[in-house]
Amino acid sequence: MKNIACTLGALLALGYVPIAAAQASCSSDGTAPPIAVFERFISADCEACWSETATPAPSAAGGAVVLDWIVPTPAGEDAPLSAAATSEALARLQALGRAAPTTTDVFISPVEGALPARIRVAHGLPFNDYVGAGLSFAPAHAPRGMAAAPGDLGLYLVLVESVPAGADGSAVARNVVRAVFSAPWRPGGAPTAARPLPWKEVRSMRIPDSTQPGRLRVLGWVHDAHGRVLAAAQSVCR
Repeated sequence: MKNIACTLGALLALGYVPIAAAQASCSSDGTAPPIAVFERFISADCEACWSETATPAPSAAGGAVVLDWIVPTPAGEDAPLSAAATSEALARLQALGRAAPTTTDVFISPVEGALPARIRVAHGLPFNDYVGAGLSFAPAHAPRGMAAAPGDLGLYLVLVESVPAGADGSAVARNVVRAVFSAPWRPGGAPTAARPLPWKEVRSMRIPDSTQPGRLRVLGWVHDAHGRVLAAAQSVCR
């Protein structure tokens, strides 16, 4: 049954199943390109951080995609926010060279825009505790140095639960990270200026038990070897 769920989830993410398209369309199509990735890291021990009215947030007109990472602590399941804590939060902090916070830490990555590209994220309908999600990326031309090192680029595909302001005790709107896939670009051959290779990742991502499936969205971005964000997108369900 799990294999069936994974396969169907992947098909849903790509929009190959007509009934899925009829019921919901959740993709970044038609959305404005984000100008920054705004990440909040919240200690699972800090219950007050979740309800804090002065929670750092980007400008409403800023065009940033927002993620809320709940960082696990030595308290484990006894931490007030442990139900949403994920080990990927620690991995992301390590990638950024930052320590685990005791309250809330913020990291902002501007979208550099140095790599002209088409990027798209999409997801399907929840099925048997899984959802199919995908990211496609096509550079307008091969970036300098890519012919020698196609692995210099990497991606993040993040499944989030969008919590409206005022819901679940949060004073601000949040995109709580629920599942993460990250990988280097392995296109199977080096791109050239004449033939830039598109990149497509389709994953079946597990939905944690405490998640409300109707709130699910996906965010994704492509970064270079230095962690600089080159292109980003987030899905909207219509």
